[in-house]
Amino acid sequence: MTLTDRTPLRIVLLGAGRVATHLAPALAAAGHAVVGLWSRSPESGAALASRLPVPATVASSLQHLPAADVYLLTLPDAVVPDVLAAACFPVGALVAHTAGALPLSLFAPYQGRLRGGVFYPLQTFGPGRAIAWASVPLCLEGTDAAALAILHQLATSLSSDVRELDSARRLQLHVAAVWVSNFPNHLLGIGRELLEGAGLPWELLHPLIRETLDKALAQPPFAAQTGPAVRHDDATLAHHAAALAARPRWQQLYQQLTASIQATAEPLPAAANNAPGLRL
Repeated sequence: MTLTDRTPLRIVLLGAGRVATHLAPALAAAGHAVVGLWSRSPESGAALASRLPVPATVASSLQHLPAADVYLLTLPDAVVPDVLAAACFPVGALVAHTAGALPLSLFAPYQGRLRGGVFYPLQTFGPGRAIAWASVPLCLEGTDAAALAILHQLATSLSSDVRELDSARRLQLHVAAVWVSNFPNHLLGIGRELLEGAGLPWELLHPLIRETLDKALAQPPFAAQTGPAVRHDDATLAHHAAALAARPRWQQLYQQLTASIQATAEPLPAAANNAPGLRL
């Protein structure tokens, strides 16, 4: 079969979690055929299949996967090697994982039997959220030029931001993504619980959160750093530590982040320390 940029692809998804739940409908909307699903939870697989415009076949086992142009492993990283080893793919099948931290070398033991690839969407996926796929960076890697061409075709049907990244750079990207997404989300959760503990509404912080993110996108974040840590405001830092005494784990995290800020940022001039616009 010769594929062109406009040829719909037949896709089988292995996994029915958050990535698959968002990716499968997007692939169908782009004109591709999600012809099959396999999930460790048959109920999850059946639920996802039923939400597609044309319900996909739910494979009963990894030994009975439908024929497809691309098999996408939308699974937790730790599960991918075992599923890859257990699945019965057609000889020459293109199998790609969607993980940021797993290397392309994962497919080395299957050379000559499978074509391997990476189809990594740089986005966070949560229930009830609509993903604007057109702007999601899709990072690709392939064991051969033909595999990479097919993944490009699939990616460009979803997004205008498609990039080829080798495993080393993709790993660095994934680490950076954890820093800017997972860690801030955890810190936001701490902030919300502290407000709730004081009987204050979470909405009080919404304008500050939005301005902080907008500012960090408009200039280098380290250059935009404000707060008592960068000011070396020891009195305020001590008050905060006392306020967190009942939460020793959060108190320790506060102190570690303070030390990191102070080790990274240049101290503000004395005049700037007194500027009203820099008090937070």
